[in-house]
Amino acid sequence: MRALIFAAGVGERMRPLTDTTPKPLLQVGGSPLIVWHLRRLAAIGVRDVVINTSWLAGCFAPVLGDGSMFGLRVHLVYEGETPLETGGGMLHALPLLGDAPFIAVSGDTWTDFDFAQLRLAPEDEAQLVLVDNPPHHPLGDFVLDAGRVHDARGDDERLTFAGIGLYRPSLLEHWHSAVGDEPGTQARPPRFKLAPLLRAAMAVGRVGGVHHTGAWTDVGTPQRLAELDASLR
Repeated sequence: MRALIFAAGVGERMRPLTDTTPKPLLQVGGSPLIVWHLRRLAAIGVRDVVINTSWLAGCFAPVLGDGSMFGLRVHLVYEGETPLETGGGMLHALPLLGDAPFIAVSGDTWTDFDFAQLRLAPEDEAQLVLVDNPPHHPLGDFVLDAGRVHDARGDDERLTFAGIGLYRPSLLEHWHSAVGDEPGTQARPPRFKLAPLLRAAMAVGRVGGVHHTGAWTDVGTPQRLAELDASLR
């Protein structure tokens, strides 16, 4: 199995820390955020990891090398000066991810989730990891019902998408019909979010989910970074 780590974002809310360091390379517990993911991916047998980059892209290779120190092959993919968003970034990385299902994870999160738990049902396009809503995102994102993920409906109780999932490449085959002609879709390579594609797959019952009740942090502010670092020391 191969994996994709999203690492192209600018990290505006993390400034001034991200003026000189990409957010996934900020350290917690003595290691960069992205290294925690790399170690967990290697532990379940992943050998090839694609990392998409944009902001301060040149900082990654000196820290990660070719990935051999983690038992991996790391492939850095530069998206240009403007990140391609999650959907565009995934599409851009597909040539290196191959034809089989792959794991994708946000590089600016920390979790103790065991990636080996991810399993795709034969009919599913994706399986998403959901977590309890954190204080900074109290309304959540999606509904999880008997292992199936649905878009929010009325007063349904929602959970928060953890930025971790297992995906089939076929999810992106008809990306334009799901996204429409939003700004960025006409660029080459195109720039678009992944959420519309997931919602289209949810609408036809092709997205599974798992509720992770362990540790998970969206490292979105310097305060949350400091709190996480202190908890891992």
